[in-house]
Amino acid sequence: MKRTILILISFICVITVIIFGNSINEYLNRDKIKILYDSEGVYRQYGMWEEEQLKTHPNYDSLGILIDIDKKLLYLIDMKEDKLIKKYVVATGKFSTPTPTGSFKIIQKAKWGGGFGSRWMKLNVPWGKYGIHGTNKPNSIGYNASHGCIRMRNKDIEELYGLVKYNTPVAIFKGTFGPFGHGFRVLKPGHRGEDVQEVQRALKEKGYYHGSIDGIYGDGMKMSLIKFLKDNDMRITDKIGFHIYEKLGIILME
Repeated sequence: MKRTILILISFICVITVIIFGNSINEYLNRDKIKILYDSEGVYRQYGMWEEEQLKTHPNYDSLGILIDIDKKLLYLIDMKEDKLIKKYVVATGKFSTPTPTGSFKIIQKAKWGGGFGSRWMKLNVPWGKYGIHGTNKPNSIGYNASHGCIRMRNKDIEELYGLVKYNTPVAIFKGTFGPFGHGFRVLKPGHRGEDVQEVQRALKEKGYYHGSIDGIYGDGMKMSLIKFLKDNDMRITDKIGFHIYEKLGIILME
């Protein structure tokens, strides 16, 4: 009789585990993920938990990236909760090849090598190929050193790569004056950037430029500039310096 009761109890225990096992496991996993996130104030990858974390992290769809060019910092933000998740030191573009400023999004992710380090995430910058990537020059981190891309240490880009996905918003800013944060650049045909976009907008507002605001100084913009200069009795040139910026109404004010 006792043996029968023990067998029956064992059978009931087995059935209980089968029915409730998955639910219990998910519950325990969810608690562990929550503790890992809340206790350190950051969201990390933890080996075997990585895929489960990415699936169950409640704010995964609300993550965004904010990059401060002047401070050389990249912030991973939970935009819904207005909470800082991670902060990384980065390298940005040289003065001659500046990092673009504005609002973009991630449109490509790849595991590359060489000068791009171990990971690459492309941004939808209209006037060139820019992205966030690793580097084989870790000593450049913290400086104006790139051709315009955002460089990160390989271990940092690998962590960030695992947390963000396609179409993640990326906002890049620089000082009070945005694209003119370090003064006016003398623009020449072939130059690209947000400062070129500003000139295109100014020429378009004045009825001279009819092309796309794409940030590329091409032939159409050059012809528009020359017509603008002729109509304003200014010296004909294809170089855009301070006096042309001023005539277009693009000025820096304290």
